[in-house]
Amino acid sequence: MKTVAKIVLFFMLLTSSQQLFAWGTTGHRVISEIAEKHLSRKAKRNIESLIGKQKIAYWSNWADFIKSSPDPLLNSTGSWHFLNTAGNLNFQDFNTALQNSPDQNLYKAYARVKAQLADKKLSVEERRQALYYVIHLLGDAHQPMHVSRAEDLGGNKIDITFFGRPGNIHRVWDSDLVDNEKYSFIEYAAVLDYDKSFFKKYTQSSFEQWLYESHQLANVIYDDVVKQNKLSYDYIYRFKYPMEECLLKAGLRLAKELNEIFG
Repeated sequence: MKTVAKIVLFFMLLTSSQQLFAWGTTGHRVISEIAEKHLSRKAKRNIESLIGKQKIAYWSNWADFIKSSPDPLLNSTGSWHFLNTAGNLNFQDFNTALQNSPDQNLYKAYARVKAQLADKKLSVEERRQALYYVIHLLGDAHQPMHVSRAEDLGGNKIDITFFGRPGNIHRVWDSDLVDNEKYSFIEYAAVLDYDKSFFKKYTQSSFEQWLYESHQLANVIYDDVVKQNKLSYDYIYRFKYPMEECLLKAGLRLAKELNEIFG
């Protein structure tokens, strides 16, 4: 009986932890694969000096995995992955909320790790960890339910069914919409990143504006789920393309950030 109890507890913990992962493993790898294809030669060389020849997609979920580490410096970073504000703000009020927000959130944490990555006085290991965080947190910034509201834990408390399976709206955006397409991360990156003009189109704005785009999409998701919480083909029809645009934007903007730091 003890063994059975341990197994049940393990799967309960696994399920609850997955609900806190932005984009799931596939989504973050899609973003990293798109980014890698847009890195400059110099950026590729300098990144290789930190992590070797391994693809950055390999490290794209590190920042989620280390939340289970016994090291308190690593497992206390959960709040870095999301940003909470009031809903339906205009950009000026949203930007004010960003500036006044706590230090341990997505907006402030991303600024810190980006500065650490650019600081050549730091050790290789410190910059390597900063790179892993930049790769992951930039992706989190484009998952709309990670730029949402505190009262429902970014949609984790909003129950839905997805093709009859119980879940919550956060999980739908973390993984269900992505996994429903049945692509590998390499295939998904390839079918999304098909036009060279996308890079200029999506990289001419600021990090604050990128977060605001997620805020705006989160507002749409919240309004929609109030009207309908039994999600199936109609939900995919309405939100597949916004979700894919989020992945594409994140990948191209990650490349922009890394090219500026390493190029």
